[in-house]
Amino acid sequence: MRLRLRVWRQRSSEGAGRLVNYAVEGVEGDMSFLEMLDLLNQDLATQGEEPVAFDHDCREGICGSCSLVINGVPHGPRTATTACQLYMRHFRDGQEIVVEPWRAAAFPIIRDLIVDRGALDRVLQAGGYVSVNAGSAPDANTLPVARRLAERAFQAASCIGCGACVAACPNASAMLFVAAKLGQLNALPQGQPERTHRAIALVEAMDVEGFGNCGNHYECVAVCPKSIPRDFIARLNREFFRSAMIAHEFGSPHPSGELEE
Repeated sequence: MRLRLRVWRQRSSEGAGRLVNYAVEGVEGDMSFLEMLDLLNQDLATQGEEPVAFDHDCREGICGSCSLVINGVPHGPRTATTACQLYMRHFRDGQEIVVEPWRAAAFPIIRDLIVDRGALDRVLQAGGYVSVNAGSAPDANTLPVARRLAERAFQAASCIGCGACVAACPNASAMLFVAAKLGQLNALPQGQPERTHRAIALVEAMDVEGFGNCGNHYECVAVCPKSIPRDFIARLNREFFRSAMIAHEFGSPHPSGELEE
């Protein structure tokens, strides 16, 4: 299979970038998208040209590093799929494919297709954690958790923090990411002592990092590789207003010991 690529090339965040045309031959249907880029880079290295810089790690749809916009869609045309798990059999022979990095003010370009997603890490550092020393892993039945809460926590915890939701949102909002991290911790007993503080801290950190406001477009849900549902955003909004009311009443966020219903 032969493909025509238009790849974003940019030496640094300070320099200007542009789309460069490449032709890739010998592409097999069982190759992943990243393996196809490896083939391109092999050809470029053979010709003495600079290879295309792109981010990757596990190549198993777990790490969230493969931050590529493929033909205008984060992670490409397949739903619930990361770029590293997108196979070339889903493209046509001779097709033109445009490959770009995430486009968001909070994700500055480092080089070519690599962006700095450290803003997501800093948001988590603001409140996406449990500070209590829980010690070693307890026995399974030591702390009973209702099944619906455990399933909700597992669903939220499947978020890999790739940033596709931000890249797809017209406002570059990180609401789905923040909602998943908040929902993961707030659904479990271990997350209750810091529940109120967490909601305010995460939302405020998201604003500081330059992410936009949610406009209920739900493009984030459409491109999420782990199919995080939009109702987590509604829960985040309710949790934030609840925390703001408690902070207003008591003068500061006041932890609550009750589980979310």
